[in-house]
Amino acid sequence: MPPKASKSKEAPAERPILGRFSSHLKIGIVGLPNVGKSTLFNTLTKLAIPAENFPFCTIEPNEARVNVPDERFEWLCSSFKPKSEVSAFLEIHDIAGLVKGAHEGQGLGNNFLSHIRAVDGIFHVLRGFEDPDIIHVDDSVDPVRDLETISEELRLKDIEFMERRVEDLEKSMKRSNDKQLKIEHELCLKVKAWITEGKDVRLGEWKAADIEILNTFQLLTAKPVVYLVNMNEKDYQRKKNKFLPKIHAWVQEHGGEPIIPFSGVLERNLADMPEDEAAKYCQENNVQSALPKIIKTGFSAINLIYFFTAGPDEVKCWQIRKHTKAPQAAGAIHTDFERGFICAEVMKFEDLKELGTEAAVKVYTSLFEISYVAINIYFHLAIASLQPK
Repeated sequence: MPPKASKSKEAPAERPILGRFSSHLKIGIVGLPNVGKSTLFNTLTKLAIPAENFPFCTIEPNEARVNVPDERFEWLCSSFKPKSEVSAFLEIHDIAGLVKGAHEGQGLGNNFLSHIRAVDGIFHVLRGFEDPDIIHVDDSVDPVRDLETISEELRLKDIEFMERRVEDLEKSMKRSNDKQLKIEHELCLKVKAWITEGKDVRLGEWKAADIEILNTFQLLTAKPVVYLVNMNEKDYQRKKNKFLPKIHAWVQEHGGEPIIPFSGVLERNLADMPEDEAAKYCQENNVQSALPKIIKTGFSAINLIYFFTAGPDEVKCWQIRKHTKAPQAAGAIHTDFERGFICAEVMKFEDLKELGTEAAVKVYTSLFEISYVAINIYFHLAIASLQPK
């Protein structure tokens, strides 16, 4: 094995990331009424994984699990021809439309916001199409105004939460001299001031200790966002839309998170076609579904990653949260693996694909390690020969 790096050269510890530390994370579809949320969800639902693949788990009608497309998974399945295939999945929740004043209970109000608190990321759907037959809740199509409306509602709800938290902490501090209460109180005041200035929590520069506390709050503006712009099929096909430049400018000023254009009408039509007809339609019209990109971007946005195990019995993606250590990753397979963890034997997919078999990869890796040690010895001998005698 290559020699271990000295402690002075070890990589710095990674900062914790905002959000729950879990492999079971989910993303919610959010937006004003009549922007295309349900159309998007319904097309995604047609891609949903059959429930029997996940024992002891009931998914409600407004929830769906969809496969994460991955050519590597497909290659492994075609190579090993396993009895069972289990891909990575993204759990998506369809959340009812928001209206201005939701933080005060307008519309579905608190119900809507509690559903957002229960998810780990947000697909923010924006209406980028005009249609006189589909009424806009504010009587005109203006996606930037819609962005401001929802962002403001989420911030106002977070401010309300922080105010209650500060009050509770101040009461507790009168009864106790616990230093941790004071630390949390100072952070809450800082976070409240940040949000009051019109800034979202996820865009702040927080210390690792701050993030540990923030993760217990599950604040709405701490959740990662992917912006989905729903256009008519013509605009989507020609990759031009009069609203896109303004949306892009707003998003860049507010964190620069991903923007994905899509056409709800196109996706609905493709979902209703047989697979071969859908492929032919896309080829003839020079378009392609945006759903694979939406799914993969959402999966990454909520900080999920996965690794493969492969063999004749099963090819499976094991989902873990980013920054998960090797023992905990092993624990995703079985808790005994985590408790008795000693080491993990892993290989790169690219090496397996290039060399063809696990045995070939092991031989290649061994030769590489021998070469690494030999070069290292040669390097140190060369340095030693240059030292004055």
